[in-house]
Amino acid sequence: MKRNIISIDENKCNGCGLCIDACHEEAIELVNGKAKLISDEYCDGLGDCLPECPTDAIKIIEREASNYDLEAVELKKNKDIKPASMPCGCPGTMEKSIKRDLKVEEMVKATNVEEVEVATSQLNQWPVQLKLVSSKAKFLEGADILIAADCTAYAYGNFHKEFIKGRVTLIGCPKLDDNDYYKQKIKEILENNDIKSVTVVRMEVPCCAGIVSCVKEAMLSAKIIVPYKEVIIGINGGII
Repeated sequence: MKRNIISIDENKCNGCGLCIDACHEEAIELVNGKAKLISDEYCDGLGDCLPECPTDAIKIIEREASNYDLEAVELKKNKDIKPASMPCGCPGTMEKSIKRDLKVEEMVKATNVEEVEVATSQLNQWPVQLKLVSSKAKFLEGADILIAADCTAYAYGNFHKEFIKGRVTLIGCPKLDDNDYYKQKIKEILENNDIKSVTVVRMEVPCCAGIVSCVKEAMLSAKIIVPYKEVIIGINGGII
């Protein structure tokens, strides 16, 4: 089938590797000092790598190519993980204790200063579950939307202020829910509304990459590409 996919001009490539860091699918590798697309099925065709290339060596073209394959991408990313040693075979289920940095709290106590902060909700609409939001809801028209994996709001302390504020919030779990349903719902939202931008916030665990795939595949299916931003939250609560 013909679809959008990246093309790399090796003559222009200086081997800096910035495109490799920008590619969430790990579809690009350095081969003999030059960036190379290692497999069509790893490339989603959205071009996150383009803005990072300092020599303008990468462009999006339309050509015959294999379909983007999320399973192949995840298998590549996790090829060194041994599922048998983990519950459910998912690295995201590994037990881990999180040690908090108490330096700020200790400094406040040392100076006898009482720090008081009242956190206020920045939620702009209801419902928030992607399953429950109508693709024709009035609050979606002309909106900047946030599509977030459920766990992110619990992991990141300043989630309301930094991510929910000013956006329409849609949440879901790519591991426990139906991703095909999500893709269709997001596609309908894009088709039925003049969406200004999409911000996706996911956890660092591999199974959470599904929510990114849902959004990208929905944009490709709808043939509507809007400004896109992806943020990954670590299980320790920081932004990666």
